[in-house]
Amino acid sequence: MTDPLAEVVTLLQPSAPLSKLVSGAGAWHVHRLESGQPFYCVILEGSSCLTIEGQEPIELRESDFVLIPAAYGFTMSSLEPETSGGIDPFGVTQMVGEVRHGNPDGPPNARLLVGHFAFGSPDAALLVSLLPQFIHVHGEARFATIVQLVGDEARASRPARDMILAHLMEVLLVEALRSTAGTKAPPGLLRGLADARLAAAIRRMHENPTRDWTVEQLAEEAALSRSAFFERFRRAMGVAPMEYLLSWRMALAKNLLRRNEGGMKEIAERVGYGSASAFSVAFTRFVGVPPTRYVQEVVLR
Repeated sequence: MTDPLAEVVTLLQPSAPLSKLVSGAGAWHVHRLESGQPFYCVILEGSSCLTIEGQEPIELRESDFVLIPAAYGFTMSSLEPETSGGIDPFGVTQMVGEVRHGNPDGPPNARLLVGHFAFGSPDAALLVSLLPQFIHVHGEARFATIVQLVGDEARASRPARDMILAHLMEVLLVEALRSTAGTKAPPGLLRGLADARLAAAIRRMHENPTRDWTVEQLAEEAALSRSAFFERFRRAMGVAPMEYLLSWRMALAKNLLRRNEGGMKEIAERVGYGSASAFSVAFTRFVGVPPTRYVQEVVLR
């Protein structure tokens, strides 16, 4: 059976090339401006507070995991109130094996592994739009086991440490997405897949993107009336059914073009278009440039 989430993650080409150990002591405070990079944080020890612009503060505890697929402004701080004891809460000290925030001499009240994911796909913005804006995994025993492995590897100086950490972080990414799936998830693919009726239709679109789908046919796959399916899909996914199908076809087309898998006519057929000209018109309207120019600007540069 086709797994839409696995397909999206595969197309994203995720990696975690950079990470660092960070600790905080006393009252400490870190503010990051919008960067657009996918930010993650693993709480290895202690606790901290995360405040994302536009949301209520979130208390993070040991073994928690946070992922912001397209990072915007946020603040990380200690749970301790700021004091006037002469220690700058914004102070940063480079220590052996880690970066210290707050008091460089006091015992740490938090130790974190932080970093940025890299998405190799040039189409990452489209794919990330299918994911939640913020993911917080807490109290998951299975997840805590992976976090424990990450923490053990981060503290060690074993051969191939960075490579192992990068692969473990990729596993954490997929596990975090699976843990977040549910009807209470923000609109997007995870929420859609949590609805058994909608999931049936989404899987059929992924299994057979070449079919000339209609809303009526997809509604039949979901065992819903056309109107009920359309509204339910739009509420859960954040986009209309045909809009999602078009986005998925274009993501597949970009991947085929980047990998040079066949001529224009073959690629057109593989993503549901009867001719190269029809595909070119749809691709140009969606992407902003014709397929041939896309290859020249993105693939061959």
